[in-house]
Amino acid sequence: MKFRHTLAASCALIPVALLSTPAFAQSTGSVDFDEEIVVTGVSATDVVGISSPDTSKAKAVLGQEVIERQNPGQTILDTINLLPGVNFTNNDAYGSAGGQLTIRGFSADRISLTFDGVPLNDSGNYAIYSNQQLDPELIEQVNVNLGSTDVDSPTAAATGSTVNYRTLTPTEEFGVKVSGSAGEYEFMRIFGLINTGEFTPWGTRAFLSASTASNNNPFNNYGRLRKKQFNGRIWQPLGDNGDFISVAGHYNVNRNNFFGSVPLRLDANRVVGSGSGNRFPIDKDEREYDIAAPCTTTATIRPGVADTQSSCGTEFDRRYNPSNTGNIRGASKFTLTEGLVLTVDPSYQYVKANGGGTVTANEGFRDINPAGGTGTCGTVGGAITAQINCSTGYLGGQPYFGRDLNGDGDILDRVSMLAPSQTQTHRYGVIANLRWDINDFHTVRVGFTYDRARHRQTGEVGLLQFNGEPFSVFPVTDNPQTDATGVILQKRDRLSYAILTQVSGEYRGEWADGRIITTVGIRAPFFKRDLNNNCFTSSDTGFLECFGSATDPRNATYATLNPTIQGPQQRVLKYDDILPNVGLMFKPNSQMSVFANYSKGLQVPGTDALYNAFFFAPNTPSARPSPETSDNFDLGFRYRTSKVQAQISGWFTKYNDRLASAFDPETDRNLYRNLGRVDKYGIDGSVAYQPIPELALYVFGSWMKSEIKDNVQSGECTAAQVTGNIAGCTAVGQPIFVATAGKRESGAPKYSFGGTVRGTLGPVELGITGKRTGGRFIYDTNLPVYGGTLAAPVEVYPNKTNAYWLVNLDARLSLEWAGLNDKTFLQLNVYNLFDSLYVGNYTPGLNQGGVLGPNAFTGNPASVPNAQIGAPRTISATLTVGF
Repeated sequence: MKFRHTLAASCALIPVALLSTPAFAQSTGSVDFDEEIVVTGVSATDVVGISSPDTSKAKAVLGQEVIERQNPGQTILDTINLLPGVNFTNNDAYGSAGGQLTIRGFSADRISLTFDGVPLNDSGNYAIYSNQQLDPELIEQVNVNLGSTDVDSPTAAATGSTVNYRTLTPTEEFGVKVSGSAGEYEFMRIFGLINTGEFTPWGTRAFLSASTASNNNPFNNYGRLRKKQFNGRIWQPLGDNGDFISVAGHYNVNRNNFFGSVPLRLDANRVVGSGSGNRFPIDKDEREYDIAAPCTTTATIRPGVADTQSSCGTEFDRRYNPSNTGNIRGASKFTLTEGLVLTVDPSYQYVKANGGGTVTANEGFRDINPAGGTGTCGTVGGAITAQINCSTGYLGGQPYFGRDLNGDGDILDRVSMLAPSQTQTHRYGVIANLRWDINDFHTVRVGFTYDRARHRQTGEVGLLQFNGEPFSVFPVTDNPQTDATGVILQKRDRLSYAILTQVSGEYRGEWADGRIITTVGIRAPFFKRDLNNNCFTSSDTGFLECFGSATDPRNATYATLNPTIQGPQQRVLKYDDILPNVGLMFKPNSQMSVFANYSKGLQVPGTDALYNAFFFAPNTPSARPSPETSDNFDLGFRYRTSKVQAQISGWFTKYNDRLASAFDPETDRNLYRNLGRVDKYGIDGSVAYQPIPELALYVFGSWMKSEIKDNVQSGECTAAQVTGNIAGCTAVGQPIFVATAGKRESGAPKYSFGGTVRGTLGPVELGITGKRTGGRFIYDTNLPVYGGTLAAPVEVYPNKTNAYWLVNLDARLSLEWAGLNDKTFLQLNVYNLFDSLYVGNYTPGLNQGGVLGPNAFTGNPASVPNAQIGAPRTISATLTVGF
């Protein structure tokens, strides 16, 4: 789009460089559409890397100036913790171990994350993996829409906000950047970047980069985090009007162990650790704990005797979380004629990852006839009696092999084996936009988006060594174990195709000499979920009975014996909607603007919820979970000058068919329930101020409230509950409700606020950032965590986490005084300067099992959730050399 300037005569000599427009949007088409700028006597882009773009949406942007001051290798999602309404908890100070993101109370699986416009949310459950993001040195800027999406967003999961970061463009001049970092917990990182500069007569330029990082986990005596990443981009300008073609590549390898996830309870008679009998630390002096590592197997191998499994290698902290992820991203812009511009962004993504874990495997058989029980099988398979039918398979959460596993010649034993949940994804997409400038004041664009993900989820079993280490962290491709029939046993076996076809359109008009700007957009997504489950679904919490494939002959036997259980099948579900996006901005002068925006969001149920629904017959309502929808409203004020970037906005979200999950760490399963309607509202604000070049100040804050409108039905009364007068049951079949009406959503802080002070004195720059985050409810019932029994429940943790301060420090020494250039410097970072102890990542839930409301129990309180211990104080130093 053309730049338009309504400049006062006294401002006619503003340098052209000041009029450059940052890419505050996602796809190339959205960047192009938002590229118009009106300059009326002042240039206001950012203040020390922080900006509030002048749009009708509540949006915030952080540039490289902020990003490069963070810890070496830090995930970009930790960096945006500086923004109002954003809350991120980091599992480690270096960003290599994952974390948890919320924006305005929306969880990460309801936030669209894109990388140069390419969707990064998991194509199945929409999760965000913070440790797999681009190296921070390569991120030009990150922009956050606090409550809406761009109209061409390629996402099935954006009832809430969007986060997009964009890669640096290769420079026109040759350049090299190398940095080396060292820090606590034996942290080492090396990063290198080469910009080729223009190397053809047509102005072609490119960059290549690589990094490697590793560190010990901060809490126990086992495990090391390892990460490698490779990136490249080639850029070909087409003429001198901004047209171009670009191709970029990214590949990331993580090899992590889980750590620091402990039961969220404070019983004085327990000690800190990750086992179910442990607890969360009470003070920071007891954060560290030991696990049984190194260890060797303790199982005795005796022919003809039923030997038990070894515990070596089965602790939670021994789990590996390996991932190989990569993508190829295209971007292009073509001016077809004056005022008519086409942009096309194709992409391909690859994922291979799993979550680790072990299982107790059985050498023998399991009875699949419900008339005979499950403990009546010996060493012979088949129909033993009319009531007993013994089979191999992955049954009741454990594999039964029907063959010798430990080499003692019998099939009587139980053996510990590796059993991760494996995911492999191939994903193709394209975003295309055609923009037409009707005239200098009116512009329209139409867009087309296509996203197709082949999502293969399996659960192959692998072998463990005598020291508890897996022979391979990827048993899906490295020697998956087979049963006596030669079939690979899996705890899940499903193939999904997540397909999005979307058309969109947007109009923007300027009125009253550019003081009133209107935008009217609409997107029409058509989602298709092609689901293929090769197992029997025996519960609505995800328990499966698997025999190896959808065509295995044992399926027919099991189906005959268990006619009420849904077997292997395909289901195709379709979701579509019309999603408007309307904005208005009024600019009384060049510094101030008032903005308002309305957008409608849609979230299609993720694969876990959809596959859990296979428990129900295909023609029942429960088999078709409803999509979540949201109506988002923003109203705000902005003030922007060369020294000040200020924004305040009030917002309201009406949330319909909100899905809530209750996660059980003992069974590694989720139960999904529909919360119905939830209303949320709040206020966000920030001010960045640079009175003199040597000093910059930034403050931000947010407050929010949410209200669940109704109680949620969780079941029906049984005869035993009526007899025992449990949960108010007076009749069999009477509905049982979880007391959520009038409660706040779990997992989101009521408030957060903080600020940054940054000063420069000669070659030294010092910055300090502090943020106070309010408490977060554990459950949607807003009740404490209980232990004990039905007769004598005991509170073991309060109803919400403690509020906490997180303060980070960075200091930089320029080495120009030593005769080096301004690209060479030494940087010191201290994460969590005051070493605060706080609760980090945890999975919020509807309610604790067995607890319906105040003094309302249906049984013994279920297992407590696990929570991550927040990253401790961590010191690191980085030497960067550039030329």
